[in-house]
Amino acid sequence: MASSPGQQETDSKKLKKSQDEYENHTETDAIISRTAALDPAAEYKMNNVKRGLALIFNHERFYWQLTLPERRGTNADRDNLHRRLHDLGFEVRVYSDLKAVEVLEKIHEASTTDHSDFDCFICVFLSHGEDNQVYAYDAKIEIQRLTSLFKGDKCKSLVGKPKIFIIQACRGNQHDEPVLATDSTDGVIDVPDTNVIEVDAASVYTLPAGADFIMCYSVAEGYYSHRETLFGSWYVQDLCEILKTYGTTLELTELLTLVNRKVSLRSVENCLDRNAIGKKQVPCFASMLTKKLYFKPKQN
Repeated sequence: MASSPGQQETDSKKLKKSQDEYENHTETDAIISRTAALDPAAEYKMNNVKRGLALIFNHERFYWQLTLPERRGTNADRDNLHRRLHDLGFEVRVYSDLKAVEVLEKIHEASTTDHSDFDCFICVFLSHGEDNQVYAYDAKIEIQRLTSLFKGDKCKSLVGKPKIFIIQACRGNQHDEPVLATDSTDGVIDVPDTNVIEVDAASVYTLPAGADFIMCYSVAEGYYSHRETLFGSWYVQDLCEILKTYGTTLELTELLTLVNRKVSLRSVENCLDRNAIGKKQVPCFASMLTKKLYFKPKQN
């Protein structure tokens, strides 16, 4: 039907006014409520009694039937992260080579803890990965199972508080092209006194977690994540260095962007897999944070 001259049309249906007369009405697809103007400088409240709980799940060895190689160098990551998070005021709990059921027990225990006196929560997983899962000692665990227990309907004392998940694991089977460093796939290499780079095999995909979550990944989706057998993973090395230098001054997403840049400047130099020489790595993060997040020193 042709519109009459000057008539404005909208994306709505015409409602019948009478049998032979129609009138145009505008409809909305949702109820829009008026809210106060957003403050772009708003920060998360970080003046609770304690900074928060930080869990580190460190996996070096795996059940033999999984045929996964040892993750040499991961204990350097564990110690480095423990030191940096402790310096930022976190209560750090480290767990090594736990079975899947034990990991889930610790996650459930943390989710049912009263976080009322805490600013935020951190969970770190250092392991192999595959698809949307990470490996415990004896089985894979979906990342969503790790995050879901901390959503607002399950963990009310963390509602409105930052939940930070850090995943050091591979997210694919591709090498990012040229940079500089040492690398090989995550296989057994009998050179314990030589620093070479290995891969935390498989793929871990970014999953939505909910408001006030931030998911920090050692590598972009589809690519290998590199780990030096003596000094630990590229990502954790550089994350800890940036935390040491800027942890109390930079906003978290700015800090993570610096980590992305620092890791991206590395490249594989020493590796038994000659195809890996010169390859790169770029971390990534998926932020569902709703305010700026700083770890400013607490006033005693």
